[in-house]
Amino acid sequence: MPRPSVAQACLGSFTVVATTVALLAVSGASGVLAVSVLVGFALALGTVVTLLSMSAAAAGAGAVEAGPADPAGAAGPAPAAAGHAYARQR
Repeated sequence: MPRPSVAQACLGSFTVVATTVALLAVSGASGVLAVSVLVGFALALGTVVTLLSMSAAAAGAGAVEAGPADPAGAAGPAPAAAGHAYARQR
C-alpha cells in the first residue's frame, strides 16, 4: 500500500484533532473511558479520511493517465460509432 503524501497526512491529522475537540465539547465527557472512546472514534475517522483521500488521488491519477493517446486527434473528427465502423471499411 502506498504511503500518504504530506497533505493527506495533514488532512487526516487535522480531522482527528478537530473531531476530538468537537466531540469533547459537545458531549461533555469527563470520564477516562468516555474520553478514550471519543478519541478512538476520532482516530478511526481520521484514518478513513486519509484512506479516502489516497484513493481519490489514485483515481485522479488514473484518469489523467487514461486520457486520449493523441491529443491532436481530440480536436479532429469524432470517431465512428461501433456499428458503423464495419460499413466504412469496405
